[in-house]
Amino acid sequence: MSTADVTPNSEAAGEETLVKHVVVVGGGPAAQRFAETMQARDKAGAYKITVISEENVEPYDRVNLAKRWDKSYDLTLGDRSLWEDPRIDLRLGDRVNSIEPESKLVRTSSGTVYGYDELVLATGSNAFTPPINGWDTKGVFVYRTVDDVDGMSATVEALKDDEKRTGKAVVLGGGLLGLEAAGGLASEGYEVHLVELAGWLMPAQLDEGGGNLLNRLIEQRGIVLHTGVSLEQVLARIEYRKGNTADEEAINAAASNVRGVKLSDGTELEADLVCLAVGIRPRDELGKVNGFEMGPRGGIMVGQDCRTSVEHVWAIGECAAMEGRTIGLVAPANTMAEVVADQLLGGEKLFGEIDGSTKLKLSGIDVASFGDAKGAEKDSLDVVYADPTRGIYQRLVMSPDAAVLRGGILVGDASNYSTLRAYVGRELPGDPAAYLAAGGGEVPDSGDMPDDVIVCSCNNISAGTIKAAINGEGDFAEACHDIASVKAATTAGTQCGSCVPLMTKILSAELAKSGIAMSRGLCEHFSMPRAELFQIVKEHDLKSFPEVIGRYGKGNGCDVCKPVVASILASLRDDYILGKGLQELQDTNDRFIANMQKDGTYSVIPRMPGGEVNPEALVVLAEVARDFNLYTKITGAQRIGLFGARLEQLPNIWTRLVEAGFESGQAYGKSLRAVKSCVGTDWCRFGQQDSVGMAVLLENRYKGLRSPHKFKLGVSGCARECAEARGKDIGVIATDKGWNLYVGGNGGFTPRHADEFAQDLSDEELVKVIDRFLMYYISDADKLQRTASWVEARGIDHVKEAVLEDSMGMGEQWEHEMQKFVDNHKDEWVEAVKDPQKLSRFRSFINAPDTPDPLFARVPMRDQNRPATLEEREEVLISGPVISFRDAHGQEVSADQVLERK
Repeated sequence: MSTADVTPNSEAAGEETLVKHVVVVGGGPAAQRFAETMQARDKAGAYKITVISEENVEPYDRVNLAKRWDKSYDLTLGDRSLWEDPRIDLRLGDRVNSIEPESKLVRTSSGTVYGYDELVLATGSNAFTPPINGWDTKGVFVYRTVDDVDGMSATVEALKDDEKRTGKAVVLGGGLLGLEAAGGLASEGYEVHLVELAGWLMPAQLDEGGGNLLNRLIEQRGIVLHTGVSLEQVLARIEYRKGNTADEEAINAAASNVRGVKLSDGTELEADLVCLAVGIRPRDELGKVNGFEMGPRGGIMVGQDCRTSVEHVWAIGECAAMEGRTIGLVAPANTMAEVVADQLLGGEKLFGEIDGSTKLKLSGIDVASFGDAKGAEKDSLDVVYADPTRGIYQRLVMSPDAAVLRGGILVGDASNYSTLRAYVGRELPGDPAAYLAAGGGEVPDSGDMPDDVIVCSCNNISAGTIKAAINGEGDFAEACHDIASVKAATTAGTQCGSCVPLMTKILSAELAKSGIAMSRGLCEHFSMPRAELFQIVKEHDLKSFPEVIGRYGKGNGCDVCKPVVASILASLRDDYILGKGLQELQDTNDRFIANMQKDGTYSVIPRMPGGEVNPEALVVLAEVARDFNLYTKITGAQRIGLFGARLEQLPNIWTRLVEAGFESGQAYGKSLRAVKSCVGTDWCRFGQQDSVGMAVLLENRYKGLRSPHKFKLGVSGCARECAEARGKDIGVIATDKGWNLYVGGNGGFTPRHADEFAQDLSDEELVKVIDRFLMYYISDADKLQRTASWVEARGIDHVKEAVLEDSMGMGEQWEHEMQKFVDNHKDEWVEAVKDPQKLSRFRSFINAPDTPDPLFARVPMRDQNRPATLEEREEVLISGPVISFRDAHGQEVSADQVLERK
């Protein structure tokens, strides 16, 4: 655009409708929240909004910036439909160079001039760059935007082929950003050295006790700490001589020119790259040059109404100085955005007190601080619990009479964070010690808390609002009787998610008042249902059963909860199910990745996507069946099953099958079984689509996906339905325009026809919808709940809205989670045959690993063998060569002597 391009304000335009123009400078989270709030509340259409962002991407979630290391993860905030609203115009890649408050104009780098009636400055902040020698060396990064993370990630990738690569990185700054950056680099395989000037990490949020414990926990994760020192110099590989072309060309050709750093104590560290994450500085230059009142340490001064010292100009987020200081947290920024929206629409909302609560999750470590965390008020009383062996430090700061909660610090166990943060400045409903990990008392029910308590600080949602949504009161036409619908209705819990446990307690209390039964417990060891446990494991990045039960359960677990937790861990992480700490959680079938039969032998069922198998593969199956004397049968899932394999035979059988290209058919797991199909357009004269091709695609996509129960798919090439798709959990039937999708069907004791879900989908649309449906089912269903009963319980209309209309705002996340699973999946038997240690588990007798169990007996049947009945089985005696016994004196005795002594 040229300098002549002008978007006028309402006065210049002479609009009879008196629609006013709001220009928002900046495209970060605060700008997004302002636009979102105006869209929701400006029912009369009194304003049109232009958001000008110098970044080339839509507003994104900076809180979860660390997830950008996973390129497929979408950080975009909110619903993209916001920017499709004709009242809201998002301009990307254009920087605002100047503002003219007297004439109400904004000028951008593209030459565009915007007139405004109201101007909202949401310019955010920049990463602070400390005065370090060599800070501008190629390979030195700051940590603030997606471009910063992408730059580091690209350098990491480019360095993989560098012979001088050390595999080490240095991060300066042990605060929130530094820890996130260190975690990201560590996830890329780097040895990370973290430098912090203070004596412990997160010094702004934690006291010495909490900080020292965090130091130890972070070091246990493999990150090397250097505390009490500063970074003095970045050391370059090539020392640039000004004007030297050869130096310049060599530096430009290298992925990084960093070879290390020098610390203030003289220590030199090798490094391939350096990340500076030592804080932020408000981007307040537009205010400075125009004479706005500024904060003592920077930032544009605003009052409780977020107005600046200049008429018709507001400031929100990290560029604003509230009470003389800037705040680099999402919750205050969101509150400011809502205050300005309310004020513009005639309200009287004010900012209130600054909520400095923070919560960090890094490598499974929970860290939280809230309120007066360090006890700045002199008469405060501390209630402290510290257990270094368990990795827990908790401190509650109370009033002198131990009644009113003033603040707190939680390291290692922040399970009560949401409840405690909500009670800051209020009287706790019970003994403070009861909220600590070793309090020994019962934590009072927090479900019936006062209506004005803020439960979700990110979105400023009160307990009263959540209760109204649950009961269908006020602005909520329909009652919400589960967490998912409460989230959708109120937006509570949709940002950082830390308030979900408290929301659940409120939901439970409100339903109880209404006499609505809410069955919650997974088993006697876990008081929450599977869906809630799934979210907890996901939110806290828990990696093992001891972690899960130690923090959110009790006792040692049972045959109910262990497989459920194992399934959740597999769904979220796709860790090998026989890996360390996981094998003992599995049930009988998963423990040996095979389906046990009635006589104690196992079935071997290789995967045959879509029922396809070539002659060469059939030959291998026939040879294996012959060599191991296995019964063979075509199964109901269009696969060939080999039955009667002894435990110690499984490794040899699968080694041969894997060499022939087979993978596990997972007939043993709570996962995808198979995708049944007809022959489709390849052979059938009635076929309308390639049903075999689609079946193969779907089976290869979802193979190995762990879920609350088994699930099956069917693909039929026409309405004649030869694959019986409507009797499957997910059924696909071809039409002349594409595919019709059906969900929630099954056979079994209670047969159910699947419900029609969507019509005439393209191949891409079909996969996208199934991705969403499956991930919603996996995250929300109860233990051992098939899709049929889950769809009935949820309601087909609700599931359609969540999956097809994205009513919960989870669609893209579900797609991302599914793609991450697909990209990372490894077949269980393919992995097993590579590892002799894994294969050593497959033996009937520990002291005689190659000896078969003599109790297995076979009798002929129709040219094959079947298990012998009890009457047909010959009596077998167990004697010395199989099992030996020794008495207290070390003397070997026979089995008969042992029985005599009994």
